[in-house]
Amino acid sequence: MRKCLLTLIFFDTEHGQIGCTTCHGGNAQDPDWRTAHQDVIRDPSYPNSMQACGGCHEKICVANQSGLHITLAPFRKIIFARIGTASPEIMAAVNLAMGTHCAGCHSSCGQCHVSRPNSVEGGFVEGHLFQKKPPMATNCTSCHGSRVEKEYTGKNKGFAADVHYRKRHMKCIACHKGSEMHGANGRVTGRYQAANTPSCIDCHSEVISKKPKIEVHRTHVPKLQCHACHSIPYTNCYGCHVGKDDRGLPYYQLDRSEISFKIGKNPIPTNKRPHEYVLLRHVPTNPNLFNYYVKGAMKNFDILPTWKFATPHNIQRITPQAKRCNACHGNKKLFLLEKDIIPLELKANQVAILKEDEVPLKR
Repeated sequence: MRKCLLTLIFFDTEHGQIGCTTCHGGNAQDPDWRTAHQDVIRDPSYPNSMQACGGCHEKICVANQSGLHITLAPFRKIIFARIGTASPEIMAAVNLAMGTHCAGCHSSCGQCHVSRPNSVEGGFVEGHLFQKKPPMATNCTSCHGSRVEKEYTGKNKGFAADVHYRKRHMKCIACHKGSEMHGANGRVTGRYQAANTPSCIDCHSEVISKKPKIEVHRTHVPKLQCHACHSIPYTNCYGCHVGKDDRGLPYYQLDRSEISFKIGKNPIPTNKRPHEYVLLRHVPTNPNLFNYYVKGAMKNFDILPTWKFATPHNIQRITPQAKRCNACHGNKKLFLLEKDIIPLELKANQVAILKEDEVPLKR
């Protein structure tokens, strides 16, 4: 009954007035549903959103075609940077592996505003009704769940939810606006290089004012990233391996994951994020990632760190490392040191590691 009601409501909306075949194809004049549905397009907004959405939303669609949710550009750029120059056979094997394991997590206009993404089994959010603001639980965190959702909503056992969620119940779109989601970011190597990503000071501008209210901000900003003081431990994953099981079904397997906290040198300083010291998150990669498909593909593995710039979504006003000066100063456990790195990744992470004599002294 509810599905029928939602269908009737949909046909009264602007999108419902357009007609099914305008977006999905098929033959509306054919009385036989089996032949009427031939060549129907399930998601007309992917891979080219201009065909279905561009007629009314041209400006957004033009930008969105280069958006990171559709292109997954950073994945390819980072992987191929680690591979470097390789033979056609190696490149073909890596492309096959990425197409099988890495390329399925894309989204599209329809998979944000009408349904859940296909990579998390799809399904309408509310019938065929279009959602101007995608719901956080069914769309945002259905993909960004293992780290972002658990950190933000307090699902990591023993760790509080982010203060923005706990106190204000703020949704993802409070910070991540449509201009970022629809941005033409396909040329960047990662989301932190995009120009329209949010920053703490977008709301907390007093931190960088000439006379900040809190004294410690005068001595630590902008040298220290906000998260270094205001985040708590977060998820770090190690060593991903992909392949197929005996039935030919693709799988991935992590070596391990852990909740930890590490401050290190900023591996990607920019004008927007000039900090010298930042939080780092270990990403699940290793030189043997694609060994099932081709051995030794990542000959250029050390060109990028495996401990990368991070902005955990678990902000707290007061944290253990910020309760007093010496909770951080002189506390070597908080900092990424050479002894924390496995030998296989030592060369790759030189840009992020602190030497022991670089750890801030006790005060």
